[in-house]
Amino acid sequence: MATYVNNLRLKEITTGDEDGTWGTSTNTNLELVTDGFSYGTKQFASDSNETFTMPDGTADATRGFYLKFTSAGSLTGTRTATLGPNTVSKVWVIENATTGAQSISIKQGSGAEITIANGSKAMIVTDGAGAGAAVFNANPTAASSGTVTSVSGTGTVNGISLSGTVTSSGNLTLGGTLSGVNLASQVTGTLPTANGGTGSTATQYCNLATNVTGVLPFANGGSGAITPLLKGTSYAAVNRDYIIATAGGITITLPSGPSAGDTVTIKDGTGAAATTSFTVDRNSSNIASSATNLTFDKNFTEIVMTYINGTIGWSV
Repeated sequence: MATYVNNLRLKEITTGDEDGTWGTSTNTNLELVTDGFSYGTKQFASDSNETFTMPDGTADATRGFYLKFTSAGSLTGTRTATLGPNTVSKVWVIENATTGAQSISIKQGSGAEITIANGSKAMIVTDGAGAGAAVFNANPTAASSGTVTSVSGTGTVNGISLSGTVTSSGNLTLGGTLSGVNLASQVTGTLPTANGGTGSTATQYCNLATNVTGVLPFANGGSGAITPLLKGTSYAAVNRDYIIATAGGITITLPSGPSAGDTVTIKDGTGAAATTSFTVDRNSSNIASSATNLTFDKNFTEIVMTYINGTIGWSV
């Protein structure tokens, strides 16, 4: 009597049986062996768990190496596909093509199961251990370590070319001329003046020694000539001011917190100081070692005031 106790459920003919017909059974077995390397589709008939059994000696998609599971309707939860018989030890590639966006669980007996997400595939192996049979993940895994011996790269983007080979001591080289870049939309940050930008911080890129001609005015940090300031109203002086008073009764206030060497030049421009004097406010510093303000009352007089130190203050 024939048996089917193998992993593809092929017909095993008993010695002496099927005289004259064994060729038919053998051909069927060979076809079933090829089915074990083929593609098959099985369907969940309803929204519930289901058993899919490989039949004895007859063709069935369950025997296929690549087994795709679909469903007659949308699944509402994870459903279990039990592969039978539980004595079959076999490798499958399972695809979850069911509808409803649910996972499916693949089991064989009471042992371990494998869950496959909707739209995913997994290689599994059943151990065929009977009632306690288990399903294991057989997906190939990438090596966790290794050495890259050589990686080469070439290409061009907007005129920039990349070439070279990376090895244990090599480098990729980036070179060329950038072109086709929209500076309004594809570049962030402040573009330096040297590159055509107008940002407020761009002046740091201007070399005043080589990129500026002429004498830089004192007001801009240079050492050029001082421009006279005509003042007919009260005024707060700053270092290196040259002030020409054009009216009496006004107050010229000296700089606050001066440093040694600071200078302020003051002149009576109208020749009327003897009649209508004006005041030079010391602004908390001494003038000629005296803690008093200076009264300007000499016609056409010009005084150069130089700050010496905290004791002398402004020397006149």
